[in-house]
Amino acid sequence: MTQSQTPDGMWLRCDGCGEILYRKALERNFFICMRCGHHFRIFPEQYIKIILDNGLKELDSDLAPSDPLEFPQYREKLAKARSKTGKPDAFSYGKGKISGRPVVFGVMDFRFIGGSMGSVVGEKIARSIRLARNKRLPLIIVSTSGGARMHEGMFSLMQMAKTAAELGLLRQAHIPYISIPVDPCTGGVMASFASLGDIIISEPGALLGFAGPRVIENTIGEKLPKGFQRAEFLLKHGFLDMVVSRRDLKETLTRILSILWPQKQDESGTL
Repeated sequence: MTQSQTPDGMWLRCDGCGEILYRKALERNFFICMRCGHHFRIFPEQYIKIILDNGLKELDSDLAPSDPLEFPQYREKLAKARSKTGKPDAFSYGKGKISGRPVVFGVMDFRFIGGSMGSVVGEKIARSIRLARNKRLPLIIVSTSGGARMHEGMFSLMQMAKTAAELGLLRQAHIPYISIPVDPCTGGVMASFASLGDIIISEPGALLGFAGPRVIENTIGEKLPKGFQRAEFLLKHGFLDMVVSRRDLKETLTRILSILWPQKQDESGTL
């Protein structure tokens, strides 16, 4: 991640047009460039503020990964990521409300080892899905990740199957899951729960896919189409249902929920 993508400091340079932007003005505009519309990468705190009415009632906030394979320097990387984010791992979830409608909401943090999915991230995602199923509440997850966390080997890769299986049970219960993969979302996360939403929404210009475009080009020895793996390309080819500006995200989710889940419920899921 480049400095210009990180919403820190007083002035930021837009990666889309090169404009120098005042951070406070950018923040008021949902971290969207006022000149070209480029969406800066933002973090869980901003998504919670933008999407939810009154914040997130976080659950399982103390779950933290171990080092099952004793992978070299993994403990040091975990400690550095915890210090940087103030979180034990790359996923947070809990209950919240969108325009008064209770939901289960989860969000990933790319700052924590690239938002990679290890055993704890996978377990918390599975728990968020179970919570939505048990309380009969719609599930919304904002995903941003480089993929599976290779420091945990097969413990990481098995989370792909586990989260997909839990979503299968949620679908059998006829409870909606809205997936919001944002820039960047790749690898095992994109190949599992992030691509299994009943509705999949992304932001303009987001990079979404399994392998990155440079890896694909080097593998197949061919130049990829312009905009390949960007949100607009995926929308055109049927992978996404919507590409929505961040400033319109909450309103869009409100409309979708009013159609898919018109029941009025309290926070426990009781009608």
